[in-house]
Amino acid sequence: MADKLYINWQEFHQDTKALAEKIRAHGKFDKIIAISRGGLIPAGILAYELDIRNSQAINISSYDGENRRAEDQIEVSADIGAVDAATLIVDDLSDTGSTIRLLRRSFPNACYVTVYAKPKGKADVDIFARELPDKWLVFPWD
Repeated sequence: MADKLYINWQEFHQDTKALAEKIRAHGKFDKIIAISRGGLIPAGILAYELDIRNSQAINISSYDGENRRAEDQIEVSADIGAVDAATLIVDDLSDTGSTIRLLRRSFPNACYVTVYAKPKGKADVDIFARELPDKWLVFPWD
């Protein structure tokens, strides 16, 4: 994946606010869980946009730099309390969908949302703001 797509702060913020509108249309939520690290920033924006104060984080690592870890080597650490249908689990991107599929096994009732989804990962997300091509994404914080 040599081609890179650069996302700037303004674009990311606008897309995250668009995601908030889609979430509002989908239902009422009272808890946000960020998938660390990529989901921390969009989860913060969504918490303000949707007026949700109950925020938690799941630590998960599926990449070492630009190299994807094998699914059996992905590390998950979570102490997040009850997760139900009023819980949003937030990430910046659904690339292949493997992170979300992995988490759905433990938290099947949550609503999974991402700012961006690539073609291979979009079917695994409940709500996303925008589909992007299969290029390496460079976020403003990278």
